[in-house]
Parts: sequence; structure tokens; C-alpha cells
Amino acid sequence: MADDIDIDALLSRESAQLARDREIARILATHPLDAYAMLDLLPGCPAGDIKAQYRRKSLLIHPDKTSNPDAPMAFDQLKKAQDELLDDKKRGILDSVFSDARRLVMRSKGWGVDHPDVDGKEFVKEWKMMVGKMLEEDKGRREKLAKAQMQAEGRERERAEREVEERKRKREMEKKWEDTRDERISNWRDFKKGGEKKKKAKTNVLG
Repeated sequence: MADDIDIDALLSRESAQLARDREIARILATHPLDAYAMLDLLPGCPAGDIKAQYRRKSLLIHPDKTSNPDAPMAFDQLKKAQDELLDDKKRGILDSVFSDARRLVMRSKGWGVDHPDVDGKEFVKEWKMMVGKMLEEDKGRREKLAKAQMQAEGRERERAEREVEERKRKREMEKKWEDTRDERISNWRDFKKGGEKKKKAKTNVLG
């Protein structure tokens, strides 16, 4: 009887670990920008459902409850997803993507909102795939914009550095000009004296 209990306990632990591993793998395979998919939810759910779902899943994959090396990363992504969905502004942006993706899938099928297969399993699958595609495209646009902004900032920095160097060079030239002022005056006086001597000598020869 004791052996049976031990076997049952072992099987239960193995089953629980398998469930944890599957959930960790699911989270890490989910598009990192799709907070709804991360929590296995759909738009329209109330904040209470988001918090309850997060609690269930976070307890399941908590790093303290599993030896899976990917648990900390999955746990962090789960927390990030909850925070995003509880932020009205961020959730609103994601909801817009879901809404646009839903319309695109329905349009591609020629369906109206009253079609019997809307929100069916296959439709939801295609809907989520479209959301992932749109999120990835949006990510690409933002990365391209960020790159362009960085390049513009780089050009502006270079222009500012050139201006600083030009001002520095100008100041150095002005300082050098000022530092050699006495020397230039002395040279000019010597030049004039030399000219006067030559003129006087020439006059004496002619006289």
C-alpha cells in the first residue's frame, strides 16, 4: 500500500513538472509583444481575469517550484504581459492591433460580424497569427524609425562637433594673431626703417 502511495506521489510530481515545462515552453514560444497570448487571454477580458490568470500561471511556472532553467525568463515575460494589460494606454494600443487584425481576417474570408464561424477555433487561430504578423511589422517599423532617429542624432552630433572645432580653431587663430602683434609691429617698423635708409642712400648717390 505504501509503495502504491509513493508511486502515485511520484507520478503526480512528474505530471506537475510536465505541466510546468509545457507552460514555460508555450510562453517562450509566444510573440513577446502579444500580452494577451502570453496570458492565454483574448481582448475584452476584465482586469480581474487578467490578475487571476497571471496568478494561476505565475504559481505554476514560478522558478522556486521548478528546476527548468527557462523558468525565470518565462516568469519575467508573464509579469511584463500582466503589467502591459493593466496599463490602459498600452492595452489600448494592443487592442487596436487585435481589432485591425480581426477585420483583416474577416475581410479576407468575406465574412460579416454575424458569420457563424466568427470566433470559432480556426478563426481565432488565424486571428492570432494575423496579430503576430502585424506586431512584427510594427516592431520592424519602430526599429527602422529608431535607426533613422539614431542616424539623424549622429549627424547632428557630428555637425555640433565640427562647429565646436571650428570655433576652437578660430579662437586659436585669433589668439595667435594677437600674440604675434608686437612681433608684426616690430617687423613693420624695421621694414620701414630699412626702406628709409635705402631711400636716403640713393639720394646721397644722386647728389
